Amino acid sequence: MATFLYRLGRLSFRRRALVTAVWAAVLVALGVGALTLSGQLSDSVTIPGTESQQAIDRLAEKFPQASAGGATARVVIAAPPGHTVTDPAGRAAVESVVSHLKAAPKVASVVDPFQAKSVSPDGQVALAQASYTVKGFELTDSDRQALLDSGNSVKQSGYEVEFGGDAAQAMPATGATEGLGVAVAAVVLIITFGSLLAAGIPLLTALIGVGIGFAGITLASGFLELNSNTPILALMIGLAVGIDYALFIVSRYRHELSLGREPEEAAGRAAGTAGSAVVFAGLTVIIALAGLTVVGIPFLGQMGIAAAVTVAVAVLIALTLLPAVLGFAGSRLLGNRIRLRRKPSTQTHGERWARFVARHRVPVLLASLAGLVVVALPALGMQLGLPNDSSAAPESTQHKAYELVSKGFGEGANGPLLVVIDTGANHSPEALKQAVAGISTLPDVAAVTPPNVNASGDTALLSVIPKSGPSSKQTEDLVAAIRAQSGPLHETTGASLAVTGQTAANIDVSQKLSDAMLPYLALIVGLAFILLMLVFRSVVVPLKATLGFLGSVAATFGAVVAVFQWGWLKDLLGVASTGPIMSMLPILLIGVLFGLAMDYQVFLVTRMREEHVHGADPQEAMVTGFRHGARVVVAAALIMISVFAGFVLAESTLIQSIGFALAFGVLVDAFVVRMTIVPAVMSLLGRGAWWLPRWLDRILPNVDVEGEGLTKKLDTPDDHQLTNA
Repeated sequence: MATFLYRLGRLSFRRRALVTAVWAAVLVALGVGALTLSGQLSDSVTIPGTESQQAIDRLAEKFPQASAGGATARVVIAAPPGHTVTDPAGRAAVESVVSHLKAAPKVASVVDPFQAKSVSPDGQVALAQASYTVKGFELTDSDRQALLDSGNSVKQSGYEVEFGGDAAQAMPATGATEGLGVAVAAVVLIITFGSLLAAGIPLLTALIGVGIGFAGITLASGFLELNSNTPILALMIGLAVGIDYALFIVSRYRHELSLGREPEEAAGRAAGTAGSAVVFAGLTVIIALAGLTVVGIPFLGQMGIAAAVTVAVAVLIALTLLPAVLGFAGSRLLGNRIRLRRKPSTQTHGERWARFVARHRVPVLLASLAGLVVVALPALGMQLGLPNDSSAAPESTQHKAYELVSKGFGEGANGPLLVVIDTGANHSPEALKQAVAGISTLPDVAAVTPPNVNASGDTALLSVIPKSGPSSKQTEDLVAAIRAQSGPLHETTGASLAVTGQTAANIDVSQKLSDAMLPYLALIVGLAFILLMLVFRSVVVPLKATLGFLGSVAATFGAVVAVFQWGWLKDLLGVASTGPIMSMLPILLIGVLFGLAMDYQVFLVTRMREEHVHGADPQEAMVTGFRHGARVVVAAALIMISVFAGFVLAESTLIQSIGFALAFGVLVDAFVVRMTIVPAVMSLLGRGAWWLPRWLDRILPNVDVEGEGLTKKLDTPDDHQLTNA
């Protein structure tokens, strides 16, 4: 592989104009396609096969007028002080809002508060509900604006009108604040290279890669139903790895130039050596992200595939477009150097740190492990769930609607459960009576509405209002208790029941995600062990790497719980609300952090292995390898942290939590695990770190990630075959 990449790098360098034109054409073509053929992104979270989704599918077939699968809006009308919604002026205000709702685009039906008796006991609050003919992600901005405008006529009279439900939720978007991460990355690159030109090249190629990936995802949305968070994840990962991969290759290119090589030869060697490591590092990220498809969760698989494709584009750009851009820059990357200190030191910071860790390896190792354990402790109290209006920003209309409903009707009214009763051909009224009676006696049930039967009489729909909120354990237990009644109901009447609705669907999705987390973790940990054993030809190093990865994940889970569930430092970080951790976050974090952690493992430890193979003492091999890799790994980690941390400034709590988790995970894995625990363990084990059974050594293929074989061949005086290629 190293030889192929060497030739590819030199070819791209020589044909730089053609290579650049091809990539520019790809970017323009996808951009035009994205502008003309893009579709609407989805905000729905569904998992085929769950009971809630099966019930929705049955209602769509047997009871389409219920619009159970469509978007819903809870419209809360609150009277001004001294008035009620039941006095003549209040009734007129409520009727005005209801009439405007009925006239809004794509609204299938509106439940009048007075007909449904959804008026609070004190008469202060009325609750109307609008059902839409389409799903939430199919609503346009004008549709949502029409919903919000339905209360304008009464707001002038002092009535408060707030809106909840998925129909009122706008699609998450990135803003200018996320660009701060890119700005910080630029500063890190300038400090690392001491050259504006050298710092600008990784940023340029990374932005081109992200542009291609983003345009491709937008284009695909015109033909596929994609989750609204899909492009945001691809943007996060694509920017981070795009900059990092270019950083590794540019660093090696500058090193080759400093040895006096011609620019074309330097580009070829950089692609053959550092490029080989980039291919393997990129492959680990791609496999981890694409592996999200095996957990059986469609929207998560889509996000993983989109991000994996963006990473693949970043790798291809680093191997082709980057050498072409280096061809335009030539040897100028060594010039225009910004001096940040006057007197160069004979010993780098990385070498000093490595020697310090080697001298105090046991205390350093114990302190690092203790720190990981302490930070990970909050993860024991992790609560998983999906966001609802209670977790919206306090100043948002969704959060205000949630508070008004809770105050007027109880918190459970924000998450009604829909119970679908299938009576089959019997059309038995006794089945409906038994179901209502059984559900009414369950704990935590505030109210049960009369059954609404379809025209054919074989399907009925009723609403159950819990006493507890949608995210509470009591409501989760209530859903399980209602579902448990399906068996006895079927035995006595032949009918069956199922629970659906947004609250039940969220519970099902969270449970499916929780069940998938451990198998997925086992999958990628096993994969990590095999891949690293191929690279490092050792059993101990992969074991250490995967255990370190698990420590990083546990510590990151703890930090996420402390901030986004418990509220620690939430004001400092700008977190608007706290609550259960988004169900998809842990499994998504495992996949992404695995790939990034293996990047640092490869770039740092491969040089240690190279020194060891060349006969260096184990301690010196660790120190020398650390000295060569530390500066680039630190820069790469700081870039990733800054890019991910920029998303903590986003408006969406979900995007904030993803950005924070990835930034903190990279921080812990790079600086605590790879830069501290790894050298301490390598120093402690000595030659034992490279132990590999002979039988296994014979059957494992030789994966030359660092391009060591290529370097030896190129440096042979009588071998000019490659250099003349």
